[in-house]
Amino acid sequence: MVKISYVSADGAIDVVDAEVGDSVMSAALRNGVSGIIGECGGNNSCATCHVWVREEFREAVGTPNEIEADLIDMGVSEPRDCSRLGCQIVLEEQLDGLVVDLPPTQP
Repeated sequence: MVKISYVSADGAIDVVDAEVGDSVMSAALRNGVSGIIGECGGNNSCATCHVWVREEFREAVGTPNEIEADLIDMGVSEPRDCSRLGCQIVLEEQLDGLVVDLPPTQP
């Protein structure tokens, strides 16, 4: 199991347990985390699972591929250097304790 903390724009924190191999988006949806919509179901085509990855996890999470980067550039209201789409972050054991911040709105 991997623990993930989702921090909403108002500071509320949802901590969930997820299986290795799940995505940040699927774990949020399965556990009713508010602020993750996942409209496309994880197909890397809508950007409604936008998260900001905390600095201490950025290297472990990695960088977006070209399609994801384009979606972030064109589809989110507050892109940052730490922006990722939750559907594209696959959980591995080294991501146990991952903390992501949720933007105030999704596209």
